Amino acid sequence: VKHYSVAMKHYFPAPAALVIVASVLLGPISGLQQPGGTHRFPTRRTILSLPPKALIAAATGASSAAIISASSSSANAATPNGLILNKSSESGLQWADAKRGTGQPLTPGMVASIDYSMASTVGRQPQIYTTKDKGVPYRWTLGDGSTIAGIELAILGSSGDDDSIPPMLPGGIRRVIIPANLGYQSILNEKDPKCIEGKDIGPIPPKNNSDGGYQRWYQFYCNPRIPYQPDIVLDIKLYGKR
Repeated sequence: VKHYSVAMKHYFPAPAALVIVASVLLGPISGLQQPGGTHRFPTRRTILSLPPKALIAAATGASSAAIISASSSSANAATPNGLILNKSSESGLQWADAKRGTGQPLTPGMVASIDYSMASTVGRQPQIYTTKDKGVPYRWTLGDGSTIAGIELAILGSSGDDDSIPPMLPGGIRRVIIPANLGYQSILNEKDPKCIEGKDIGPIPPKNNSDGGYQRWYQFYCNPRIPYQPDIVLDIKLYGKR
């Protein structure tokens, strides 16, 4: 942790808490096998010896097994923590498909409807919010400026660089890791940000929800005292015409 900037230090939990988080998210480590083929959970020393990328990868596993696991019976599905992410060298967006959809891709001007699960790559509780089972998917018109660029890029795809991102198709499920410049960074440039759905760029968890999702989102992405914004992990399920 000491190799990171001061801003980053605010987001990484204390060693003891880090051990707890990593133990839960990483689960048994295959390299720690005991006689009889059983596995033991990582110890404090083991967790602290892992490189930072491994701990961040563990956090992405919390972004939501809820949506990813919904496709577990599909031949195209992947286990919640088993997705191999591709990275666009131009935009910095990382992506992987847990389930491929069918039909025609959406285009700017069309209404998009998604369920999503959001997490941060840092913090003691990386999971932020999910629309799954809420009965209210997130909807907007592609290209209208109401939604963070990283989500639109994940859905529309890109073909402007050597690492082209294919568009999502209806019924597909995609995990993306969105860098700050494609996320909520613009909110902090506003003179008087409202940090409320419909008033600022979305999606934003509902403020009146009792699960604490809004407070966690605010702490990471609309907090004027902490200008650094961590990457966003999103699992997105795209619907067709509804």
